[in-house]
Amino acid sequence: MIARLSGTVWNIGKSYVVVRVGGIGFHVHVPSDVLVQLDGVGQPVELFTHLHVRENELALYGFLTEEEMTLFELLLSISGVGPKVALALLGTVSPDTLRQAVVQEEPGLLSRVPGIGPKTARAIIFHLKDKIILTGVEAVPMLSDADTEVIAALTGLGFSLVEAQAALQSLPRDESLPLEERVRQALAYFAAP
Repeated sequence: MIARLSGTVWNIGKSYVVVRVGGIGFHVHVPSDVLVQLDGVGQPVELFTHLHVRENELALYGFLTEEEMTLFELLLSISGVGPKVALALLGTVSPDTLRQAVVQEEPGLLSRVPGIGPKTARAIIFHLKDKIILTGVEAVPMLSDADTEVIAALTGLGFSLVEAQAALQSLPRDESLPLEERVRQALAYFAAP
């Protein structure tokens, strides 16, 4: 089993990276957020990997942290969740957000990810409920209806769920502001340098 790769970036594709290790290029499927964090072709990279074996294919999936790889493997243990869906989820939602959605039983956070419908989101929460815990002392507060509307508006405008949640966290905790004002302030977060 290939558990870790350390080498240089040989090529970057739409959903993969080719890592050169000792003259051999390993094609590794990665979440979209990993592609953004790579320094470019020719730069060093170290990935935690999962080798997925099917009847007619061996596929390598890579992550920057061991925590993401562990979550990927947990997701694969759920019926109806394959590598592509698990990769899309981890590329859109941070590990902390995934944990929060599971612990607080909020399938709506997960069903916004392309490829994950309400039924799959509920299955993920059901199967991971006893396997996942919030880490750190500070847990993220539950989302109010107003917060959910802001996230829905931002994702509707094309921002990723992770970007929408980061913008939401930058807002003052004033629930009395109208939705339009909260969305305007959230959009200002993206304009800030």
